[in-house]
Amino acid sequence: MKTVLSIVLVSFLISCGATVHYDYDTQENFTKYTTYNYYPTLASGLNQLDDNRIIKITDSLLQLKGFIKSGNPQLLLNFYTKEGVIQPRNTIGVGVGGGGRNVGYGISGGIPIGGRTINQQFTIDFIAVSKDQLIWQGVAEGAIKEKASPQWKEAYYNKIISKILKGFPPKTN
Repeated sequence: MKTVLSIVLVSFLISCGATVHYDYDTQENFTKYTTYNYYPTLASGLNQLDDNRIIKITDSLLQLKGFIKSGNPQLLLNFYTKEGVIQPRNTIGVGVGGGGRNVGYGISGGIPIGGRTINQQFTIDFIAVSKDQLIWQGVAEGAIKEKASPQWKEAYYNKIISKILKGFPPKTN
């Protein structure tokens, strides 16, 4: 049952597409960079558990691309979020009504169903240490449930970060 639930969860996440945008310094030679680390003081706007998830996922994806985490890095990474809460629009209607002899009266209302969703803009910056300058930025926009489970959050961040890092390093023509 747990395997089926995991498959359904991953399928759902894959079907919900996040929009990803890239920007980078077109004059930069990205092939010279091989090492990275994170800013010592990350201010991501997330809790420490989410920061740890993101670092673990980013490390594994960058290492698959051949980058090495180093105490003396060529690139510093910074990640942060901007979030806004979206109230659920789906409601169940409840109403009471009556009438007779051309007289009518009624009361109705809506009960929200589903939880609130957080619209999240997730950004990863790559800064060249030698110049102390931003050289690449990836931004993804997606939505996450306010009361998401740890497994759901891990799958969500894995999907978002994978999409962002798909564009790093940029392809040269």
